[in-house]
Amino acid sequence: MLSLSKAEKSYIQAGFLASPPSRADGRALLDFRSVALETGIAPLANGSARLNIGRTTHGGGGGTEVVAAVKLEVESIDEYSDGRDGGRIVCTVSCSPSAYPHLSSGALDDLQADLTSLLHQTLSHSSLHPHNLGILKNKKSWLLNLDVLVLSDAGNVIDAIFMSSRAALWDTHVPRTRGVEYKARKGSKGVEGGKADMDVDEEERSGFNTLVIPKATDFELPDFWDEGEVLDGRNRWPVAVTLNLDSPSPQEAPTHFLDATAQEEAASPLKLLLVVSFEDAGPAVVQGMRMLGPGELTSSQLKELVKVGETYARNLFIALNAKLKAEDIRRNQTARERFELHR
Repeated sequence: MLSLSKAEKSYIQAGFLASPPSRADGRALLDFRSVALETGIAPLANGSARLNIGRTTHGGGGGTEVVAAVKLEVESIDEYSDGRDGGRIVCTVSCSPSAYPHLSSGALDDLQADLTSLLHQTLSHSSLHPHNLGILKNKKSWLLNLDVLVLSDAGNVIDAIFMSSRAALWDTHVPRTRGVEYKARKGSKGVEGGKADMDVDEEERSGFNTLVIPKATDFELPDFWDEGEVLDGRNRWPVAVTLNLDSPSPQEAPTHFLDATAQEEAASPLKLLLVVSFEDAGPAVVQGMRMLGPGELTSSQLKELVKVGETYARNLFIALNAKLKAEDIRRNQTARERFELHR
């Protein structure tokens, strides 16, 4: 996103190719900056998370910061709505203008649309769809809205978006529902001829008039301390890893590095984005791949980079899961204490 002079780009690229390689902040090529993650930051959301990459040690500011929140809505399944049996997922990415002060409003809209398309197409794929978004078969289901806000971009924003999204989805609890069946009074034939227990507008009959409809099904939300059950398939949600490449040549493997700063991104002519999911101890599943930049790769180079990228993604996946499980313990203990206090 930043604009660098040729001398600045050359200086940064020379550091990657040096022996040993050097970066401005002293990291090795495959090292990440510090990652801070917190879940449950939005009380009114069904799941939420805040993630920061590269926050300064002393001041506590700076770095790439992303907030993700999940909100569940009840959606009807009929010809007049977009609802579908089993529920659906809609993802949206917004970028704060302060995160990209050098972009015009039109360019910022294009960036938001591109990030939204990438996130939505990946997470709404049928292979990742949770099985507990249905409420009443062919009648009601949950619409899962995942909203991501980029507050600041100091590099590696796509990896941060997928990590925060995974954390928010991991933190999501789907409210437990219990089907309720209302029956009209036995022997009732509707409003005409039967005894009504409520006023009915004969000019415009309600679609939920149990005196006309012999059976009407609805649902209710039982009261539980844990705010519902976890979203199904939480281990399947993917992580993203961006491999930043120097100017590749067909004869040799390109040098690559992880977690680029904004300046390093501007100096990198080519990036390979991998979105990878894992489930239990199973093999890696590449959910998406994108090449960013004007450079080119041979098929053998691409195959090798995908292979090492899966290894990086697995390491990130394991570290992220450990933090999320620790957050679960903290949140569940707090929820139990709050529930007991208000009983």
